[in-house]
Amino acid sequence: MNASVLPLTNNTPLCFTKNSPPFNYTLPIASAYYSSIFMILGLTSNLVAFVVLLKSFQRTQSRSRSFFLIFLAGLVFTDFMGLLLTGTIVVSFHVTHFNWRHLDPYCHLCNFMGMSMVFYGLCPLLLGATMAVERFIGINRPFARASSATKSRTISLVLLVWFIAGCIALLPLTGFGAYHLQMPGSWCFLNISSKGYDLVFSLIFSLTGLICIAVSFLLNTISVVTLIKVCCGQDRSQRRRDHEVEMMVQLILIMVIASSCWCPLLIFILMSTVTAAPVGDEIVLFYIRMAPCNQIFDPWIYIMFQVSRLRSLLHKLCCLELHSRSNTYCCGCASPPETRSWIPGSTSCFAGRFSRESTPALTGPEAPS
Repeated sequence: MNASVLPLTNNTPLCFTKNSPPFNYTLPIASAYYSSIFMILGLTSNLVAFVVLLKSFQRTQSRSRSFFLIFLAGLVFTDFMGLLLTGTIVVSFHVTHFNWRHLDPYCHLCNFMGMSMVFYGLCPLLLGATMAVERFIGINRPFARASSATKSRTISLVLLVWFIAGCIALLPLTGFGAYHLQMPGSWCFLNISSKGYDLVFSLIFSLTGLICIAVSFLLNTISVVTLIKVCCGQDRSQRRRDHEVEMMVQLILIMVIASSCWCPLLIFILMSTVTAAPVGDEIVLFYIRMAPCNQIFDPWIYIMFQVSRLRSLLHKLCCLELHSRSNTYCCGCASPPETRSWIPGSTSCFAGRFSRESTPALTGPEAPS
């Protein structure tokens, strides 16, 4: 990819000192088709997911699940706005081929897009770590959490995450790093460099994201182990765990998708700044294309989990126990099959030993005489 760079002078704005238009872009991945498809898929998926979450929030009777849905709604809203703001600029460039130096002589648009890329990139990772902490406390310290958790506190945590991501995104505007126009001229991002404040800001961005992923992995692993012990252990009949199984499966899938989409870019930025290796435009563009996949795949986790058959199957797989051992009904039904209180598709991690005397009367031709 070649770029025709205009002669730079002392009056050249900072965002154009690395790359200056006009550009000669030839890569197929740097086309309007890719950007438009990513944007349309992402916006549609997040809109559908938001409607699904809203209906689930209205139906849910579990306090912990309602708090979890608030986090998911914050994640969906963040993904939607990130795709809308950044995608609009990218698609507009590919359609009109505007000259950044003419349209944005003072770098206001470039700085705005750079801030959006950093803000909406860090928010899903920070929210994922926050949700992992919330689930860790909810599963391992349920009584302590129940006394302090409220909807207003959950909303405050989402706002706090947005505030932290916003503060990091604003650092280049204070001179701590800089946003630069990136090849092929359709987007602005932080300057991946091993010098000065650019090095520090690159490290802050990459390490913040990687630490969030590491915290999510650690806490989610502990939560899953604890949940399996409680769900299928000797104390499994103490309280219902069906919704907690569902939330943990969703959280693990969110973590896996975020790690797959963001780790390559974050690790590349970290290694490039530490080793002072040359930064290839094609590699950065490829990793940047991978990152928005997180905003496209995430919503389908919430959508798919509203399919009752899938939810029932996942809960049964998470808490499967052989009936031949203890005559236990775990995660498959709330009461023994064919009883009056049996609910098909119920996914409660309820277990108990039922005898003929304690079984409710059966109805229909199969009722014992």
